[in-house]
Amino acid sequence: QVQLVESGGGLVQAGGSLRLSCVASGRTFSSSTMGWFRQAPGKERETVAAISWSGGDTYYGDSAKGRFTISRDNAKNTVYLQMNSLKPEDTAVYYCAARRVAGGAVLAGTRFYDYWGQGTQVTVSS
Repeated sequence: QVQLVESGGGLVQAGGSLRLSCVASGRTFSSSTMGWFRQAPGKERETVAAISWSGGDTYYGDSAKGRFTISRDNAKNTVYLQMNSLKPEDTAVYYCAARRVAGGAVLAGTRFYDYWGQGTQVTVSS
């Protein structure tokens, strides 16, 4: 059974940092694109960042550019999201996701991802 488990969320003041982790089990995703998404109350789930299987290609949504960094450790079947200079508008549930297929381009958009974690809450206070 495939599982993606996120951790690292919490409450932080504006300007602070958090590092999210997502550990995959049940199969290896070392050949697949993985991504981080977020959903705030009343809003659609949006792509925060995505990373190719090798880590050599990344995508960042506009809200993440310059502040967030996605990385992965294939030996640990883990993907990370380092979030710096957090703002109250970053408050959301953050989800990790992975594509079933191997290789391919780094894609933004929930419809391209097949496996999802349960999410971790990030709350940024002003």
